[in-house]
Amino acid sequence: MGDEVDAVVIGSGPNGLVAANLLADAGWDVLVLEAADVPGGAVRTAELVAPGFRADLFSAFYPLGAASPVIAGLGLERHGLVWRRAPEVLAHVLPDDRCVLLSTDPDRTAASVEAFGVGDGQAWHAEVALWQRARAALLESLLRPFPPVRAGARLVGALGTAEALRLVRSFTQSVRAYGADRFSGVGAPLLLAGNAMHTDLGPEQAGGAAFGWLLSMLGQDVGYPVPEGGAGALTDALVRRLGRRVECGREVTGVVVAGGRALGVRDASGGLVRARRAVLADVPAPTLYLRLVGADHLPARLVHDLARFAWDDATIKVDWALSRPIPWLAPQARLAGTVHLGGDLDGLSASANELERGLVPTTPFLIMGQMTTADPSRSPAGTESVWAYTHVPRGGRWPADRLRRHADVIEDLVERHAPGFRDAVLGRVVQGPGDLEDANPSLVGGSINQGTAAVHQQLVFRPVPGLGRADTPVDRLFLAGSSAHPGGGVHGAAGANAARAALARAGLAGDAYRLLVDLAHRAVY
Repeated sequence: MGDEVDAVVIGSGPNGLVAANLLADAGWDVLVLEAADVPGGAVRTAELVAPGFRADLFSAFYPLGAASPVIAGLGLERHGLVWRRAPEVLAHVLPDDRCVLLSTDPDRTAASVEAFGVGDGQAWHAEVALWQRARAALLESLLRPFPPVRAGARLVGALGTAEALRLVRSFTQSVRAYGADRFSGVGAPLLLAGNAMHTDLGPEQAGGAAFGWLLSMLGQDVGYPVPEGGAGALTDALVRRLGRRVECGREVTGVVVAGGRALGVRDASGGLVRARRAVLADVPAPTLYLRLVGADHLPARLVHDLARFAWDDATIKVDWALSRPIPWLAPQARLAGTVHLGGDLDGLSASANELERGLVPTTPFLIMGQMTTADPSRSPAGTESVWAYTHVPRGGRWPADRLRRHADVIEDLVERHAPGFRDAVLGRVVQGPGDLEDANPSLVGGSINQGTAAVHQQLVFRPVPGLGRADTPVDRLFLAGSSAHPGGGVHGAAGANAARAALARAGLAGDAYRLLVDLAHRAVY
């Protein structure tokens, strides 16, 4: 006999666990099914490289998580979550070992960018002041379902119509254009560009300014915090708060659909779970629609659009256990939790252009995490747990020897800016795109954001042209992963939006709600 619950959540990543928590708060009986042996999706920690060195297997720093009203509303600190921060937020090391610093102290950041351009310190303070005025309404506008009518109205109320329109317009710019409009030197634009490249957007790509500015302002505001003990501590807090069933090692192989409605799921052993009210899927959109649901249950136009779904770049990640902290020539980098390395603004542009052309960048742009600097519990005293990742073109598995050679290139780059780095290496683990997907099937081809951040696949275009909402053409089935609006990042918004949509569908006006959704789907599919 199969299980019967109010809602089944497929996947125990942060979005799935957030959705499960919100439904449980509403009194629903919820079951979370996870294919892996442990929960967490891309928010997990293990002693990967050496005993006593705790490595975050995928994501690590969580400015969006710390600022997200969704995460804040769950009160995870009451369930064991403790945030830790490095002395400084982020250091971008230039090829000549000059360094521009992002600090939670606006005066320190302003002084750093001023060193690259006269007047840039004052210009940076102006950006921070704008952020402080817009913060609450802007975050709600970005994280709520599209269109964010109420939050948008609050943003207009906070800034006025003229300034709000100009802010939204600026978000469509490239980082290079945005930086040139506001700063005279290269320091501040480098902070923006490096942060934009946490997505797959280079300095010249439209929309990069939105991501670069948002992550820079979040770093200025809440820092780049990490959970004490490892990223997995965030997952542990979500699971403890849920207090309900999370069944690991139970892979969902299909969503049961009949009469245009999701009735439940089946697992790899043939077991069935009936969902009285909803099925929520914290998996990539192509996985949900094409593998778990099947094209026969979907509009032909949706299937056509999914064939053109654009993934973000693939990723290579290297973890090290070090006998001592990295001996950076740039002293500011020694205090930062996150370090950007691999080029000035033109260098980042060259790297992004090579990726666009399907080439492995000649000089890789590295995003590095000095985890013990951020959280001393990550490794023995006097040592450092470190990772770096870089983007490469999509294109399948990398042979072990090719991965090793690329990791050597990465180490050569770090060594040039921190002589003696190699002497401190106690061990390393290299993961290519295929390895990352093996460890977490939602990281398809090594893509870490479940789809490109480019403007053609954001808002009402995410994951395909549609509603920009969690509802799907299958009644009572909701997309809760990062393929849905608002996209990648550990903020829980996609899961929260899916939970709210499920609650609305099950409410007193649920049939009217679904009728409106169906009419809207027919218009676009």
